[in-house]
Amino acid sequence: MTVLCEPVTDLLLPERPPETLADLLDRLGGISPRRIAANPPPGTATVDDLLTPRSGGDHLYELVDGMLVEKAMGYYESVLATVLSHMIYEFLNEHDLGVVGGEAGLLQIVPGLVRGPDVSFIRWDRLPHEELPPDAFPGIAPDLAVEVISKGNTPGEMRRKLREYFDAGCRLVWYLYPEERVVRVYTGPEECSVVTEDGVLDGDPVLPGFSVPVREWLKRARVRQSDPR
Repeated sequence: MTVLCEPVTDLLLPERPPETLADLLDRLGGISPRRIAANPPPGTATVDDLLTPRSGGDHLYELVDGMLVEKAMGYYESVLATVLSHMIYEFLNEHDLGVVGGEAGLLQIVPGLVRGPDVSFIRWDRLPHEELPPDAFPGIAPDLAVEVISKGNTPGEMRRKLREYFDAGCRLVWYLYPEERVVRVYTGPEECSVVTEDGVLDGDPVLPGFSVPVREWLKRARVRQSDPR
């Protein structure tokens, strides 16, 4: 089942730079300060810092406003992302339209802004000679960006990401909410529909011909039914 959802309107970032820690966190969408790396100091991080080995190296970071911001993702969300990636790959075996990336596939969607969608898809016709660039963080926005929403994500953070994806040239964004068992489908920052677990996700116009029932996606990942109590 698909229903329309209210468009997101409070997506614009303040023009003035943050003056306090509270301003900084608000600009990042109200995330926990624990997710912001202290070294390098906030505001000074560059793309090169993403390549520097860090203590607790199992964490993934994105580059936002000169800060290394930890991705809020656990094993549960990773499984869901991996399952969808596999389903897209199964489709691409018969329809060689592009390449799918996972959660560690960071993309510099605009200069100085590096995001790592949990699943991303880029069409071959947007890549020179239909080949992957050798860069660690290719300078391109995905055609499809998928985010599996975890407890560590905030609504403000996801609103900001949504604006960034579309401003960078993304054409389709899926936000999966596992606990609610729904997917919010965005074809623009203010063009949204909600697909419930009884519905089907449609890859058009990015992945024409690809579709996946939400219930099948969740079933393959062994997502437990909500406790009705």
